[in-house]
Amino acid sequence: MKPNPRGVRRRAALVALVSIIAAAALLAALVIKQWPEGLAVVGLLVLVVLAAWQGLIHSGAARALWWGLAALLLVGALSLSLRNGVTAEIASVALFLVALAAGKRAYSVQVHLPPAEPPKRAVVIWNPRSGGGKALRDNLADEARARGIEPIELKPGDDLVALARDAVARGADGLAAAGGDGTQAIIATIAAEHGLPFACIPAGTRNHFALDLGVDRDDVVGALDAFVSGGEKRVDLGDVNGRTFVNNVSLGLYAESVQQEGYRDAKIRTILATAPSVLGQAPVAGATGNTVGEAGAARSELRWTGPDGAAERSAAVVLVSNNPYRLGRAAGSGTRPRMDTGQLGIAAMGAVSEDGTRRRMAEWSAPEFVVESDGDVPVGVDGEALTMAAPLTFRVRPGVLRVRIAPQHPGASPSAAMPAGLVATIADLARVALGADLAERVQTSA
Repeated sequence: MKPNPRGVRRRAALVALVSIIAAAALLAALVIKQWPEGLAVVGLLVLVVLAAWQGLIHSGAARALWWGLAALLLVGALSLSLRNGVTAEIASVALFLVALAAGKRAYSVQVHLPPAEPPKRAVVIWNPRSGGGKALRDNLADEARARGIEPIELKPGDDLVALARDAVARGADGLAAAGGDGTQAIIATIAAEHGLPFACIPAGTRNHFALDLGVDRDDVVGALDAFVSGGEKRVDLGDVNGRTFVNNVSLGLYAESVQQEGYRDAKIRTILATAPSVLGQAPVAGATGNTVGEAGAARSELRWTGPDGAAERSAAVVLVSNNPYRLGRAAGSGTRPRMDTGQLGIAAMGAVSEDGTRRRMAEWSAPEFVVESDGDVPVGVDGEALTMAAPLTFRVRPGVLRVRIAPQHPGASPSAAMPAGLVATIADLARVALGADLAERVQTSA
């Protein structure tokens, strides 16, 4: 592992700590001086910081949306406190933003992966339509040829699986995918099946798989260097009823939403429109069988065994991921610290136990997870709408994928070295500022 120089980490951690302490002191003074309006202002400023952090860990359109939300919240906070002056508010927000940027720098990693022999006949299958045409804009095909990699364009009507299998039959000894996560999953499946090295080229819209692998999502062309001078690590793949997933499978609200026409053009609106019928179907204690949404359409109840071994059923959302996500925390939220734990991440919201008790949220991990139902189940597999026959059997396939990462890319998830939780992060920043080394925290399977 080759992290940033320790001196850089120490300075960044120190800046983050000082900024947090100063911002907290300013906010405390603001609450006292402008009570009770000051409390509302502080609440809005906290939301500003959380939205700004999400902007830092996302890229592309998502980053712009989060930063836009942060700006709107900041305007709201400032408008509440204009009559008393806004110096403290501006200073506290600026300090928190400095703390976020410095904290991200303190925890940034650069993993030195074991060197790997470049494939002699590598191919990259690329989708010119993914990510709004990222691959086309970056001249991916020409850049691949310049590196000795054969580009294979996915054209309308082409069978992606057939293209990949044909490439292997012709002697390909390395497979890369340039497209969304659905494309990544298909090519990764075939690479794992044949024991070939795989490279993830972040030419999709969100590129969640690339992020957690440690691929720079803003460097589409540079990701091709994985097959030129990259290192290798082994990661897990998820499987549900024989279908591979690299990120997650969703059941419930999100899965219902992706089934709707127009979802990809209006995701948030479609989810909100679907919510009343899904959230309204939770059964009362003792109820069994099918449930009925507002529109009167019967839906089969979902049943599974919870983290404590008790039977549970129904849910607004069930998310099963290839390795556990870090959920509900500002630091590294929505990312997977590791991709080689040999565990599924399972999260269920709105579950009902046998005695009728509703659980707001439960998170746990397991190598296998089974969901029963009396009918077919709508699912979202890496964002793709499908319907599967019950039972749904989820498994993790440990270390089956040989991933190559370009040497200039991080090689690990943004949350790989981060502790979980705000208090733990602040305490950890103090340790880093005093000279603690983060190198041993980031583990990867070669």
